[in-house]
Amino acid sequence: MGKFESRAASDFGFADILYEKKDLVARITLNRPEVYNSYRTETLRELITAFEDASNDDAVGVIVYTGAGNKAFCTGGDVKEYSEIYTRRPRDYWKYMGLFSKYIESILHSGKVTIARINGMAVGGGNESQLACDLAVMVDDTYLGQVGTSVGSVAAGGATQWLSIHVGDRRAREMLFLNPRIPAAKALEWGLVNRVVPRDRLDAEVQALCEGVLDKFPECTRYTKAQVNYWKEASWYATIGHGRDWLSTHFTTVEPYEGMQAFVEKRKVDFRGLRKKAADGGSSEFLWGPYTQACAACGAKGIPEHFSFCGGCGAALAAT
Repeated sequence: MGKFESRAASDFGFADILYEKKDLVARITLNRPEVYNSYRTETLRELITAFEDASNDDAVGVIVYTGAGNKAFCTGGDVKEYSEIYTRRPRDYWKYMGLFSKYIESILHSGKVTIARINGMAVGGGNESQLACDLAVMVDDTYLGQVGTSVGSVAAGGATQWLSIHVGDRRAREMLFLNPRIPAAKALEWGLVNRVVPRDRLDAEVQALCEGVLDKFPECTRYTKAQVNYWKEASWYATIGHGRDWLSTHFTTVEPYEGMQAFVEKRKVDFRGLRKKAADGGSSEFLWGPYTQACAACGAKGIPEHFSFCGGCGAALAAT
């Protein structure tokens, strides 16, 4: 007996994903349609486990990755989790980004051809997830896009590294700076996906790609993937470490707070307000100003500049 025996997909007991292995094909499905197949911390752990298992299983020749339902392939990280947990504990976002990196790398280094079955919108980390896959089939009534600069983040989980490889520098900058929706036809024209099909042909087209992969030598295919990954890996490993650190540090500032609160509260983001505050000489990095004040009554220090009263004892603060 070897050390990497095949396990039944049902053995894992996943909560956030569906996992199936049949006829040499592993199918991994994000199963959170109620939140447009966004992933939370626990979801990433399950995805890493599933991709690792499929990678090591000789009874799997190709991996199909998709989302449940018909609205979303994946919309990236769960913004509610970001807002409730990681903006309050930015140091934990550094840990989260380490987990996210392992997730992306579990796709990139799977040793098997991975096919993104894009059944709905792929936005933010969802587009980065499909970019990590080797091939992609997309339904013709949906779109791709990045949202980092709209929500107080940076798309450093694959998009800043790989979009220019897929679509060229100018188009990559347009997607990253302006965050437009890229409809299916344009995604195909730009080289973001391999196939665009009507919804009723999606599974047949994915299966055709699976059959094509399975009718090739597995070790030659694995090494071909390793070779083709060169530019993706070079850009990924040159940037993901400091991206991880910058993002966790940035989570202490106003931009992610405002972007994610606006999302949770279903309101427009006040982009211009932050710009005006900086232009007027104020601090756009702190919600209530830098920590410059002290309370003469109780001795509390590090009170935000724009506070009129001490948060400790309630005493009025000297006008600044």
